[in-house]
Amino acid sequence: MPGAADFPAAAPGSDYDTVRRILSFISHNWREQPTIEAIAEAAGATGSDVHHLFRRWCGLTPKAFLQAITLDHAKGLLCASASVLDAALEVGLSGPGRLHDLFVTHEAMSPGEWKAGGEGLKLSYGFHPSPFGEALIVVTGRGLAGLGWVSTDADGGKVVGGRPEALADMMRRWPHADYHYDPALTGAYATRIFEPKAWSPETPLRVVLIGTDFEVRVWETLLRIPVGRATTYGEVASHIGKHGAARAVGLAVGKNPISFVVPCHRVIGKSGALTGYHWGLTRKRAILGWEAGQTAAG
Repeated sequence: MPGAADFPAAAPGSDYDTVRRILSFISHNWREQPTIEAIAEAAGATGSDVHHLFRRWCGLTPKAFLQAITLDHAKGLLCASASVLDAALEVGLSGPGRLHDLFVTHEAMSPGEWKAGGEGLKLSYGFHPSPFGEALIVVTGRGLAGLGWVSTDADGGKVVGGRPEALADMMRRWPHADYHYDPALTGAYATRIFEPKAWSPETPLRVVLIGTDFEVRVWETLLRIPVGRATTYGEVASHIGKHGAARAVGLAVGKNPISFVVPCHRVIGKSGALTGYHWGLTRKRAILGWEAGQTAAG
């Protein structure tokens, strides 16, 4: 397995570090609708820095972003569509939300390839900046196979550490594959994934789903949930004809190897609560907030 010396160290600090502090502050103080000065003080930055960061991060002013990601707004948004998955699958949103539905096409590997643990499969990987912290991107010759994150304790995810830990977490999914560090190749995918202006139905991003038949059926269902919508584990189970299998669906959602693009962050608890996320609830809130901003901007 590659070690820390096999790829360059991450640059110290990032926009996401500041965003994470702001998210934590807003999550605990959203009812007061804090001022930009209060948010900036909590983030250890100036009001001007916070303003320009958020304009760059999601295309909205800090005030508009606050309105989009307060937990009250997010919970209402999620609960409003949690029981209408079938409708959500049919109704697209305007702007970036609609494009996201169209810019992904997918294919699945055979059960035999999955059972072999990826034996004979060549996977290229690289680490890249994103709106939600440093991302690990894994690709095959057929398309995007994995997207994970380098997490810290502040994210609250299941895998905490640097790049080696993030890579080891991804490698456990396909332990017998042949891994190569190729950031030049994966960088093109990072641009396509995290830049809404690059989302185009004419040139869809191909993803390769590598899992059991049941897992792939669950992930295919997730791909059809539009930006700004959400569903529950029970609704996904019903959609794939496995009524009462919400727990099994939850396990499959938790094993999704392609975060963000295969939107497991849009699955919530029956009560509307933001339930567990492999890469941490802080990051889940960040992604939902970013998507809310993109939808509002569109």
